[in-house]
Amino acid sequence: MLSVFDQGPFAPCPRPFNLAAHVLCAGAQTPDKIALSVVQPNTRQDWTYGQLISAIRGTATGLQEAGLRAGDILLMRLDNTVDFPIAYLGAIATGVIPVPTSSQLTAQEVTKIIAHLSPKAVLCAPNVPCPQTNLPVFGPETYEAWHDLPPSDFDMGDPDRLAYIIYTSGTSGTPRAVGHAHRAIWARQMMMDGWYGLQSNDRLLHAGAFNWTFTLGTGLMDPWTLGATALIPAKDSDPAQLGLLLARTQATVFAAAPGVYRQLLKYPLPDVPDLRHGLAAGEKLSETIRNTWRKASGTEIYEAYGMSECSTFISNAPGSKSDPGTLGRPQKGRKLAIVDATGQPVARNTEGTIAIDKSDPGLMRGYIGADDATRQKFKGDWFLTGDQGLMDGQDQITYLGRSDDMMNAGGYRVSPAEVEAALAHLPGVNEIAVTDIAIKEDVRIIAAFYTSGSDLDEEDLKSRAETRLARYKCPRTYLRMEALPRNANGKVLRKALKDTYSARN
Repeated sequence: MLSVFDQGPFAPCPRPFNLAAHVLCAGAQTPDKIALSVVQPNTRQDWTYGQLISAIRGTATGLQEAGLRAGDILLMRLDNTVDFPIAYLGAIATGVIPVPTSSQLTAQEVTKIIAHLSPKAVLCAPNVPCPQTNLPVFGPETYEAWHDLPPSDFDMGDPDRLAYIIYTSGTSGTPRAVGHAHRAIWARQMMMDGWYGLQSNDRLLHAGAFNWTFTLGTGLMDPWTLGATALIPAKDSDPAQLGLLLARTQATVFAAAPGVYRQLLKYPLPDVPDLRHGLAAGEKLSETIRNTWRKASGTEIYEAYGMSECSTFISNAPGSKSDPGTLGRPQKGRKLAIVDATGQPVARNTEGTIAIDKSDPGLMRGYIGADDATRQKFKGDWFLTGDQGLMDGQDQITYLGRSDDMMNAGGYRVSPAEVEAALAHLPGVNEIAVTDIAIKEDVRIIAAFYTSGSDLDEEDLKSRAETRLARYKCPRTYLRMEALPRNANGKVLRKALKDTYSARN
């Protein structure tokens, strides 16, 4: 029996179509219902669906008046506020292509994005790094005023046309611009039952920031698609308060990266009688966290596996439990396989690469400006994720790690080549290599290993790195070595780096 899951294709996306119109359709039927609450333990800021839709469609009008047209690219340098999803959906509503980016990116990193994508304009919040540019740059005094403009019509069209672009680290060291179609939101319906168990009367609390793609999708777009209520902690909320927020907001579903669960469980969890279950994604969930959460809350955590190129497509779900240690099963409507190096499905219970059928409606259109990199991800009918796994006789998939050197720190995938290229010319450093290492159960950080004529000041190295890389990409520790371990072909042996760290600690 081959490692293939195929229960038939998902329903085709309607034509014409607009992602933002689809997200807001259910909420438009209940304009007085709370769509979003930005919450703190004792206060909250509410947005009804009527207010939210008005701000989004007004933003679409503002972009048009600013000279942007359908197909133009808009770079978003916004902070962790409600302005982020409003601008994102406002752009898509009028056919403009938003590029949501992490506020942690440095001006140097943003310069590369501008050179690569040639956006027509930038939305930039105060104190969010952005380089000097000749492009129009709109601040909050402009984009917040757009909320009150008359509503624009939705730009309806081919669901396969480009809707938005997100960046993901590339194995070559060059971050890839992932282009997604409007149909991507249609495909996320497979997650509603296949992972969330979400209903229109739910109150979903997502622990992430507005400007993280996990929050943007799971925490906002998906609840709004059903007409449910999204709950987001206010900027700079203390993780110690998340348990209190869960109780006081009467959240019915909680979503977070595994590391957030670990932080939350350091503190006593109050009674959460309204909570049905938790959701986790971004990195592998340990059984320790799952069991500790179950004892503390009396609920389950349902885990999902995905990637920037196709969101989540393997998951556990209410009513569909999987064996401990597995990722879960492919969501209904997906076609998945475990394939060998030639792209052929392997036998069940045999290791191979997790692959998605190239016709999946949630799969990216491709890497923008990188056709060769796009082609390399496909073998025959399959998109290769780069992750290794095996499928058992009950369609359960076990994750067996990456087939490349990609790092995972705090739920972010980071390319070691990108970090090494950025840090190669640090003063005093001859050679440098990085890898992720486990400092304790469920906690991984990026560590740098360097050669130099003498020991270098670690705090100085960290300070210089933060001017070149987003904080989540920066090494948390630096170790000097006499020489970097390499194989006969000169390739750095990252496992040997991990062993070196373990031996010294």
